[in-house]
Amino acid sequence: MGAYADMSREELQREYDAAAAKFEELKSRGLKLNMARGKPGKAQLDMVSEGLFSVMNRPEDYISDGVDCRNYGELAGLPAARRLFAEILGCRAEQVIVGGNASLQLMYDAISKAVTHGLLHSPRPWCKEEKVKWLCPAPGYDRHFKVTESFGFELITIPMTPDGPDMDAVEAAIADPAVKGMWNVPKYSNPQGYVYSDETIRRIASMKPAAPDFMLMWDNAYCIHEFRGEFAEFPDILSECEKYGNGDMAYEFASTSKVTLPGAGISCMAASEANIAYFLKLMGIQIISYDKVNQQRHVLYLKDKAHTLELMKKHAEIMAPKFRTVVDALEREIAPLGIAGWNDPRGGYFVSLDAMPGTAKRTLALCKEAGVTMTGAGATFPYGVDPDDSNIRIAPSLPPVEELQQAIEVLCTCLKLSAAEKLLAEKQ
Repeated sequence: MGAYADMSREELQREYDAAAAKFEELKSRGLKLNMARGKPGKAQLDMVSEGLFSVMNRPEDYISDGVDCRNYGELAGLPAARRLFAEILGCRAEQVIVGGNASLQLMYDAISKAVTHGLLHSPRPWCKEEKVKWLCPAPGYDRHFKVTESFGFELITIPMTPDGPDMDAVEAAIADPAVKGMWNVPKYSNPQGYVYSDETIRRIASMKPAAPDFMLMWDNAYCIHEFRGEFAEFPDILSECEKYGNGDMAYEFASTSKVTLPGAGISCMAASEANIAYFLKLMGIQIISYDKVNQQRHVLYLKDKAHTLELMKKHAEIMAPKFRTVVDALEREIAPLGIAGWNDPRGGYFVSLDAMPGTAKRTLALCKEAGVTMTGAGATFPYGVDPDDSNIRIAPSLPPVEELQQAIEVLCTCLKLSAAEKLLAEKQ
């Protein structure tokens, strides 16, 4: 079998007919499979639940550094929880606020406060600005884009490269004072699994945006999430920014969503101590504290960075075969046909696939028809519009391997069908 692009119309028609027959057979199975979001699978949740919920069974377990975590207080989070996140991220405990189960809530709240009150160096609240623009490296995380879109910001697409965002494009864009910030998933980016290079991080940390209140949103969601190979150390963005006189520019976020339980985890925002003080002043009006009992539960369960990394190795034992299942199937079924490309990440939660331009929507519509739900086409771009109609985000983490094998069989068949359709139409 050769590449589709080299086939005659007759050869392509035979390929199309074979894929169509396979598609009908897959539809007849009545599948109901889901690869839409990067959720931990049941085996991961079961592995964590028993230990996490059994660590607090004595009255003294509720006391942390002399603080009764059942009571009011400690708006910034339990000191022990702040130390835990600081050790994992490589920053100082004084730079950390510990929140509830969702780092996305902390991100939304940080931007919301910029809109309503302004930031430490804002000349005025952003709601008083004539226009606010925001840089969105893409393909990227759809929920990030939705946050800034919901506030009416103008979203500017920045191309992603294997080293991170196209920094020439970033540096050109930040000359505009209306550009107020940029999204980043710097390690095992969503969805491509790229890791920002040291040079990219240096260029980001040393930027001199025209906006004095530029927000470098650093969502380090997968900072300890290797599933292949050993833990890879990663630079601390806060100290890097401090080095270049940009200490107040970076806002870093992380959570235990893929470490313990997404529905019952803890999260954090890390920033300069001046920013932390400013945000705590505003937060003190809206909340007394986040759930400190859960923070203490995590401190007792995770203990420290070394113990947490040992837990992540157990996650990796579950995750690695799922990613191998996806990539092996693509290499076997799709690579010889030349109709798509994809990444083979070492960590994170996604495989990013670039189908033949103009076929992503059709491919995913076919998948849905055959009983496989995936992230919508275009979701990885601002406003949900992929200019090439090409990128498909694969989330292998939720289904068990036997279900994943069926789901990827459906995806491969639909990729063949949509590519053959397109090429046949072009050859008429």
